[in-house]
Amino acid sequence: MTLSTEKSTARPLSTNRIPQEAFDWYDEYAHGDIDRRTFLSRLGTLSVTGLTLSVVAGALTPNYALAEQVSFNDPDITATYVEYDAPHGHGKARGYLVIPKNVTPNNKAATVLVAHENRGLNPYIEDVARRLAKAGFIAFAPDALSPLGGYPGNDDEGRAMQKTLDGNKIEGDFMDAATLLKNHELSTGKVGMVGFCYGGYLTNALAAAMPDTIHAGAPFYGTPAKSNIDNIKAPLQLHFAELDKRVNDTWPEYEKVLKANKVDYTAYVYAKANHGFHNDSTARYDEKNAELAWDRTVAFFKKTLNA
Repeated sequence: MTLSTEKSTARPLSTNRIPQEAFDWYDEYAHGDIDRRTFLSRLGTLSVTGLTLSVVAGALTPNYALAEQVSFNDPDITATYVEYDAPHGHGKARGYLVIPKNVTPNNKAATVLVAHENRGLNPYIEDVARRLAKAGFIAFAPDALSPLGGYPGNDDEGRAMQKTLDGNKIEGDFMDAATLLKNHELSTGKVGMVGFCYGGYLTNALAAAMPDTIHAGAPFYGTPAKSNIDNIKAPLQLHFAELDKRVNDTWPEYEKVLKANKVDYTAYVYAKANHGFHNDSTARYDEKNAELAWDRTVAFFKKTLNA
C-alpha cells in the first residue's frame, strides 16, 4: 500500500477528524523511529468513519501547494538561490535568499536565518523566508542537502538523504550562513534565527555555538543544543506543542540551564497542538496557534533585532 500522490489544493482534513494516535505515529515516521511500511500498517488498524487509509495518510503528509502565503513574485521582495562558502561545513552550500525591495546600502535591514526540518529546504520553509522578508527582514534559508544536489522534491527522499550527512557539517553550513548574514552588505549586522523541528534544534545549537553572532532565537519544537548551552546570551522565544511529548520531555532540563545562566527567554506551549503545527501543508497545521506563534515571532525579532 502506498501513500496517495494525487495533488490537491484543498485544505487537509480537520485535526479533530483524525485520531491522535495517527499524529503520534506520523511523528515517529517523520523522525525515523519507524519505517513507512510500519506507519501505514498502523494507520490501517484505525477505524475512521467515512475516511479511507489513503485519505488519512495523504492528510498527514505534506501538500506544498497549500503552503504558499507569499508568492515568489511578490513585488515587495526579491528571492534568489545563492551559493556560499561553508568552510566549517561541506565547503560549499546553497540557500534561498529573500530581500525586501526597500532595503538598500543606505537603508539596511536586520537578518533572520531560517532552518528547515530533517528533510531539506522544502517549499514550506521557502515560504517562511518570504514571510520574513515581507515583514522587513533579510531572510536566508540554507539547504542542508546542497552537497547531495539539494532538496529532491519530496520529503521521503529528502529525509533519507539528510540522514546520510554528517550532522556536524550541517551545523557548520548553518554557522557559515549566519556569518554570511552578519557580514552581508545590506545587513545591519543583527542576526536572528528561527527553525522548525530539526531546525529548532539548530536554532538552539547556533545560539550556544555563536553567542556573538546570533542575537535572537525562536526555535519551534526544537530540542536543546548538545553542547555549550552555558554560552547562550541571545534572548530566546521558544514554541512548543502541547501534544509533542518527545520534544517537551527535553524542556525541563533545558529551562533549568537557561534560568541558571539568566538567559532572557519566553516559552509558549500551544494547547492541543501537535508537533509541526506551524506547517500549513498537512493536517497537523493548527491555524489559530500557528498564526499566534508567528505573530509573536515577528514581534520578537522586531523588538530584539531592530533595537
